[in-house]
Amino acid sequence: MISYENAIEIITSKDNFYIDLGLDRISEALAKLGNPQDDLKCIHVAGTNGKGSVCAMLDSILREAGYKTGLYTSPHIWEYTERIKVGGKCISKDDFANYVEQITSLGIHLTEFEILTVMMFMYFKEQGVNVAIIETGLGGRLDATNVIKQNLCSIITQIDLDHTDRLGDTKDKIAYEKAGIIKPNCTVITSMGYEVIRDKADECNSMFILVSPFVKQEYIDALTLKGSHQTDNLALVITAVNYLFPEITEETIVEGLKKVQHPCRFDFIKDKNLIIDACHNPNGVQALRDNLDMYYPSEKRRFVFGALRRKDYKKMMEILFREGDEIYLNEFNYPDACSYEELKSACSYKAEKYSEVTFTPTPDKLNIICGSFYMIGNMQIH
Repeated sequence: MISYENAIEIITSKDNFYIDLGLDRISEALAKLGNPQDDLKCIHVAGTNGKGSVCAMLDSILREAGYKTGLYTSPHIWEYTERIKVGGKCISKDDFANYVEQITSLGIHLTEFEILTVMMFMYFKEQGVNVAIIETGLGGRLDATNVIKQNLCSIITQIDLDHTDRLGDTKDKIAYEKAGIIKPNCTVITSMGYEVIRDKADECNSMFILVSPFVKQEYIDALTLKGSHQTDNLALVITAVNYLFPEITEETIVEGLKKVQHPCRFDFIKDKNLIIDACHNPNGVQALRDNLDMYYPSEKRRFVFGALRRKDYKKMMEILFREGDEIYLNEFNYPDACSYEELKSACSYKAEKYSEVTFTPTPDKLNIICGSFYMIGNMQIH
């Protein structure tokens, strides 16, 4: 059997580490494995922002209610095993390596995300999960997770311009791709009233539930994830729970919300005066800026920011920074990471290069690390 380290080398090799949207390859691989996805009861979640938070909330509430859940999210922050969880626990490194060996021996060339998605379906079936909560990777219609034929429901979160080279250059085009996860006779729950989503629901004879961003204050108070943007996500979650699992009580929902774990999303570490937020597109950065202005309007701010080239990093920095902020731009170790020079030329404010792997907060300022999951995963915080 290969080691976990060997497994990571395999899936991150040039042969596998790229994006190639489509369902043919993964469908062929899953067919050879007996189509484990067909035996799962899934909640499928797509959207530009908020889908990870929605998945984390659903997982915590359902576990509190006694369900054995499977949770599939991406990207990871520290270890690939974080992406696949059963009952709140990450898949073991030994199991991870074993699945990579099985999947790559099928003789079908798969991308990294396709390998992980096949692994997830196999693991969830073998573990006998009651409900699989599955976050799409990119888009929806051609995303590897969209081999699901039916689901308990589809949830579509906030939509914004991101991955425009692959998903389209307007919000309507992106909404069309997200709507691709809607299945025949399976309810769709969304806060997005795009006509293309409604049309897809009609085409699939699927109930369309449009959610307003209003929830009981006790739910907002209980939720461990902070930030005003979480109200929209929470409204989607409460609607889904009430619709799919009417037996779950308000008390159980509250207890579940108290236990939600979703690191690096407006994550405040009080003793370090530090906020970590993996916002990675303009919409996410706007939410961070709004929350900073709401909760810390007068504190001096010290930023460490890094981004991927495929993101609109110029607009992100325009939204995020203000005159007088202490700004450091981080050229981190990742294939598509922006160089310091690229970030510097796009930044309207004075900024210095941050090249350290270790970050030490400054006590006299609000420290903020943001811009990319991959940058955060590369940093050691002291």
